[in-house]
Amino acid sequence: MASEREKSPRRGMCAAIVSMEGLAVALAAPVMISIGGVSAGLALPLGLGFFVACILVAGMLRRPWAYWVGWALQVVAIAMGFLIPIMFLVGAIFAVLWGMADILGRKIESERAAAFEAFDRIAAEESAEESAWESAEESAGEEAEPR
Repeated sequence: MASEREKSPRRGMCAAIVSMEGLAVALAAPVMISIGGVSAGLALPLGLGFFVACILVAGMLRRPWAYWVGWALQVVAIAMGFLIPIMFLVGAIFAVLWGMADILGRKIESERAAAFEAFDRIAAEESAEESAWESAEESAGEEAEPR
């Protein structure tokens, strides 16, 4: 299990967004067929392929390049608006959510890194102080004993 320091809020938020986006686009495939007049041969592979791509990207977000693939998926989702116009809106909403998760996740990670660094510094200082006190007590105890 990952320690608290290894957990990435950016990865968690982005994975949630891209997973929900994949589901939304997959569920848009029947809408493309029935309302948009898109052929089933195009809508189903596009919707299901996008869903699979989103799930794969959500799982690969441990790698920095996967975030760029996520941005590419946002462009594809918006471009689906050329098949059915509502996808312009849906794609834009998910692009904004993805962007906010990415930006806020980076900010949270940098603040957490600074907080953990400060914690480590304080812990090291306290440990050094404690060692100094123990050394002083030991040397004071040795001086008090008769020889």
